[in-house]
Amino acid sequence: MTKNTEITKKSLSLALKGPRITEKASLLSGGNVYTFDVPKDFNKIEIAKAVEEIYKVKPVRINVVTVPKKKMTYRGHPGVKGGGRKAMVYLKKGDKIEFV
Repeated sequence: MTKNTEITKKSLSLALKGPRITEKASLLSGGNVYTFDVPKDFNKIEIAKAVEEIYKVKPVRINVVTVPKKKMTYRGHPGVKGGGRKAMVYLKKGDKIEFV
């Protein structure tokens, strides 16, 4: 079984956990760059196929960045804020993604 046949519509819907709503992401969205949280085991090609399938727009470029874990203190107790990965999806000038 090849890797292409393993990618199904169900797994494509799992490729995007959801939009990353931060101040930096909202500033980037003005320039047709949208940021999503993605699982660690998906690559750029799979993320591009998921964006095309779910939002019906074809990405021009995708950057994937690892978000590091951060040490924090909550009510005097040490803890860790979980890291993960984020994908920045670049679209052409006329394309848009609407988040409800």
